[in-house]
Amino acid sequence: MFADEAKILVKAGDGGNGCVAFRREKYVPHGGPSGGDGGHGGDIYLEANNNDNTLLRYRYNREFRGERGRHGEGSDCHGKSGGDTVLTVPVGTIVFDASTGDQLFDFTAAGQRFRAARGGRGGRGNGHPRFVRPWHQAPREHEDGRPGEERNLRLELKLLADVGLVGFPNAGKSTLISRISAARPKVAAYPFTTLEPNLGVVSADPDAGPGNGRTFVVADLPGLIEGAHEGAGLGTRFLKHVERTRLIAHLVDTSDANDRDPVRDFEIIEHELAAFSSMLADKPMLVVATKLDATTNREHLEQLRAFAVERGLEFHDISSASGEGITELVRAMADALDRIPKPLVANEESESGHVHEEKSMEDAEASEESGDIADEQGNTAVPRREDS
Repeated sequence: MFADEAKILVKAGDGGNGCVAFRREKYVPHGGPSGGDGGHGGDIYLEANNNDNTLLRYRYNREFRGERGRHGEGSDCHGKSGGDTVLTVPVGTIVFDASTGDQLFDFTAAGQRFRAARGGRGGRGNGHPRFVRPWHQAPREHEDGRPGEERNLRLELKLLADVGLVGFPNAGKSTLISRISAARPKVAAYPFTTLEPNLGVVSADPDAGPGNGRTFVVADLPGLIEGAHEGAGLGTRFLKHVERTRLIAHLVDTSDANDRDPVRDFEIIEHELAAFSSMLADKPMLVVATKLDATTNREHLEQLRAFAVERGLEFHDISSASGEGITELVRAMADALDRIPKPLVANEESESGHVHEEKSMEDAEASEESGDIADEQGNTAVPRREDS
């Protein structure tokens, strides 16, 4: 089952409480405060992983809570900090704050890591230097641990592919991707056979040595029909997966079995792409006439060819069943991708947001060590008194 959206709740671990204790040893007549600090709560991270290709694991398990820090103990024993929790997501996942709708991070490469929720700081025990003063040598104050950060997140997956196959249902998209790659999508003689996107890796230079040939990734998307942007058919839910592609291959059925006007079919799909996103309408495009083996009347084929030439679009006619035109189409895709610049590995906004969070944590820890005790809003905290 393919899942490209999920909503989850992440709650980082709470900090442990500080301890109130005093040393009472035989050869330490004056004793003194010895309450240890509580441990910090564990952070929750999201990390991109190449082995995942769906958000299904977050469809049913929606709450993730970090490990809390242990409380401080006597003899200046600090509590153990909670371990970090790492949630893996597919490459191409975008993280949004579900409450505000703001984009928090965009995973565009494997290994990228984003801190989704920060663990709470552990409370200080009465043995902490900030409580012990020359005029206050037996403090009975301590701090409770801070609560961990809690966030509602919305995860959205946009598959990373170089070429997107679009067109009407039964235009031959699944058959084509099964012919040019190792992908094996469902192929049948009825509409809406494809219910979820399929990815395939294509080798454009099969005769080249290992690691030397050109390869690219093709995405086969469920078919579109007129009115898809208004919810007709499967709607435009899967069109977001084309937004990351660099090239669109528009497949049009020109066989004898299709009595529709191929030019009209092309214009309908083009309108649906533009209605979904103006960025899709501006992407480079190839026009591909399919099912050449089942085309005896070439009138529709020539009409589509003339239309593509008039629009300045590269045109190919293929038969996935017989293999006619497949090699030329694959090489044309590779050549077009060579001319189109590749997107940046990571956008600056996502990277700067990640660095900002890390720096803010470091600044907070530095201020805690050097400054006065403060609460979450930066106000001076009132130490809590307890009898030992």
